[in-house]
Amino acid sequence: MSTRLGELVERLGGRLIGDADIQVVGIAPLNDADASHITFLSNPKFRGQAAQTHAAALILSAADDEIVAADYQGARIVTANPYAYFARAAQYFASLHAHVAPVGIHPSAAVDPSAQVAASASIGPFVTVEAGAVIEAGCVVDAGCFIGRDTHLGANTHFYPRVSFLAGCRIGARGIIHSGAVIGADGFGFANEGGAWIKIPQTGAVRIGDDVEIGANTSIDRGALADTVLEDGVKLDNQIQIGHNCHIGAHTAMAGCVGVAGSAIIGKYCTFGGAAMVLGHLTIADHVHISSGSMVSRSIREPGQYTGFYPLAKNAEWEKSAVIVRNLATMREKIRELEKTIKSLDDKTE
Repeated sequence: MSTRLGELVERLGGRLIGDADIQVVGIAPLNDADASHITFLSNPKFRGQAAQTHAAALILSAADDEIVAADYQGARIVTANPYAYFARAAQYFASLHAHVAPVGIHPSAAVDPSAQVAASASIGPFVTVEAGAVIEAGCVVDAGCFIGRDTHLGANTHFYPRVSFLAGCRIGARGIIHSGAVIGADGFGFANEGGAWIKIPQTGAVRIGDDVEIGANTSIDRGALADTVLEDGVKLDNQIQIGHNCHIGAHTAMAGCVGVAGSAIIGKYCTFGGAAMVLGHLTIADHVHISSGSMVSRSIREPGQYTGFYPLAKNAEWEKSAVIVRNLATMREKIRELEKTIKSLDDKTE
């Protein structure tokens, strides 16, 4: 299914330079695009590729347009944020080919009579919906999901296959939870007595705001007493662990394999690179950006970019460096003593 370029710009905005009647079928990368595609330039280092692309139209900034326009022969869509424009265009093209889930409850689904399922919701094969659950209009719950008792799914949420959404948890409107995610498992709470571990009941839940996306096989633990909270617009990648009683501020995003220990408080508009770790009971301010693989071992009170990992090296070199780092305190004391000795000798020679 194709779309007229002018219609796309009417929907999404931007300034079109070129033929509005060109028909396009989707978006492709700079090197792969042909005359049926649009493409985008968001990184100036790819200007050379953009000038040579065979795409029907190129999404780019005004600054890049001034440089690329002389060499590129196709239509151009000039916008302040080409990458965001690309994302919205991709959403539009995806919607043209999206599978529409059938409305209603599949015959194989097990839905408790006390659950409230909107007439426009879609409940797939072998889904379990327990007592007291509320599933609002437009929700899609794919095959094999488990929806626990007294849960609440906001309008137009989409649960992919085999999501477990356990007792008492809530998610707002337009949420997306990918396959294998577990929301509301017990937090890791134990008290030690005489070498034996005594389980602490996890009686809180998980509260998730609007427009939140949670990746495949990600786990978000319920609170021990109060709830674990994800505010509006949070985006979590695959295989992330969020410990009990964490609070994650609005529009914070985390890449794959991030781990956040219990009771951490993370601000709004933060980002975490892949495999970053956050220790428990820490507070992180708004607009903090943690590099991939970093370990956050103390609270961060000021916004900015933070990095905490040792550069990769051959193992033998790393072991030598580790010995040096371990002995830095001793070396510092020796240097101070040496400085005192040198000063004393200088004083005697004066």
